[in-house]
Amino acid sequence: MTATNRRPVHTRSIRIDAYAREDHVWELVANIRDVKYRDIELEAGTLAAGDALHDMVITVELDRRLEILAVTVKTVAAPFPGNCDTFSDVYQALVGLNLLNGFRAAARQRVGGNIGCTHVTELAALLPTAAVQAFGHDMERPDIAGGGMPAHLDRCRALRLDGPVVAKHYPRWYKIANQGDTK
Repeated sequence: MTATNRRPVHTRSIRIDAYAREDHVWELVANIRDVKYRDIELEAGTLAAGDALHDMVITVELDRRLEILAVTVKTVAAPFPGNCDTFSDVYQALVGLNLLNGFRAAARQRVGGNIGCTHVTELAALLPTAAVQAFGHDMERPDIAGGGMPAHLDRCRALRLDGPVVAKHYPRWYKIANQGDTK
């Protein structure tokens, strides 16, 4: 692909920061930001090139099993003030969900579509993998403590049950391709 005659028109930035608090609660602060590279007309007036069209933040507090204890949503910028910034209470429906146990489907059901904000709901869907990256080595693992298969196995190509990574590092759960037998 060549860059000839190419000009930027839009940038979507997603950032997720993870924090460990003194009270043993973890936080994920996720931000989604959309920027246009030309002035655009909005109901509230002209949005200057380079200013954020969307700038939204969802913060979740988690316990050591990745269960959501609290949720805060903030709209910093949105195209429809008075509408795009009135939905934060809807996200309280995520409290009590576990990021590793059907979170994305449950989030879609509870805050998806016209219940919540498309941008915040899409951002929330990124929280499970961000949490595992941030806290995976420190979290309580009832799956492993109870002798069960680690929850992260068979959730991506590298960690598929019939793959070489599982065969080497998790031989107990390795399954031979097309046979389904555990070694």
